[in-house]
Amino acid sequence: MRRIYLDYNATTPVAPSVVEAMQPFFSVHYGNASSTHSMGRAASEAIADARSAVSNLIGCDAEEIIFTSGGTESNNLALKGIMLKSAPSSGGHLVISAIEHPAISSPARFLERMGYDISIVPCDENGVVQPASIEQALRRDTRLVSIMHANNEVGSIQPIREIAEICHARNVMVHTDASQSVGKIPASVQQLDVDLLTIAGHKIYGPKGVGALFVREGLDLEPVLHGSEHEHGLRAGTENTPYIVGLGKASALVGKALDESCDRMTQLRDLLQTKLASGIPLLKINGLQSRRLPNTLSVTFPKASAMMILKRIPELCASTGSACSSHSDNPSSTLSAMGLSTIAIRSTIRLSVGWYTSQDDIETAANWLVDAWENVKVN
Repeated sequence: MRRIYLDYNATTPVAPSVVEAMQPFFSVHYGNASSTHSMGRAASEAIADARSAVSNLIGCDAEEIIFTSGGTESNNLALKGIMLKSAPSSGGHLVISAIEHPAISSPARFLERMGYDISIVPCDENGVVQPASIEQALRRDTRLVSIMHANNEVGSIQPIREIAEICHARNVMVHTDASQSVGKIPASVQQLDVDLLTIAGHKIYGPKGVGALFVREGLDLEPVLHGSEHEHGLRAGTENTPYIVGLGKASALVGKALDESCDRMTQLRDLLQTKLASGIPLLKINGLQSRRLPNTLSVTFPKASAMMILKRIPELCASTGSACSSHSDNPSSTLSAMGLSTIAIRSTIRLSVGWYTSQDDIETAANWLVDAWENVKVN
């Protein structure tokens, strides 16, 4: 059975050269990076090289990169690390948006239960958070604003630099979850002007279980994991050398291929959009009027359930929403914030292309989706 994978926003395959780079650190160079002997030094040097590769990808100093177990831990460290440095009564206000990933909204709710104040700003009908909404939400005790760089469901790119300018004028720190944008579009921390930025390895053709957090020099965070003084005291635990090496290699790969892959993915995404729109009258493209990730297409099918469409195409790997919440019966918070009805949300499919997507994959997948829609639509 031919299988077509159009769920790159959920996860990416590990690039062959990444697997190759990781292999020696499982059984040959397996020393603890904290050890002073030759095996330990080899691991430490490999981690240093990976740190440089990640920092080059986002344009920061190597010492500003903290390795974590993935995007979720990085987001938790960013939010809790900043907020827990002060008591709720002495600077306890956090601002996030209505379209954040659960890796942001869940730790925010945790902080709220601890007594911190949380403000959730809306987005517009295209899934974009307006800087004016952020400005209105800021208070005298606001410590942090966390807005994702690009939405994982519709691909809408947020005006992070404009938001950062507003926040920094009020001495408020800014974090952006760039898990979906890094490797697809430029994500320079200098251009974005952010204080913290999250990277997830498995979104950039690296392994699952590793990520990074950019922490601007001079910021003081409370660790989430307590133990030995690894990662500048911010992330205790013996370094996961093979996976850190994999993240470094993946960062170098996506950085080198960024312009070419961006152009190619845009062409494939637009071809898929055109073919679906021509075959399905009244198809709705979500976030169409916003700047979108080059690989992401969110479409709402008229008079048809997204789940029923995908059930008719077991060969197609796609998503009805974020992979992290796809098993929930609750409607997508992103699409709800954009104003879609419950019926429309349940008729929406997210399609995301990647490095290994071919033009033939796009044409075949479009035909499958049109045929499936015609068979399940309610007349």
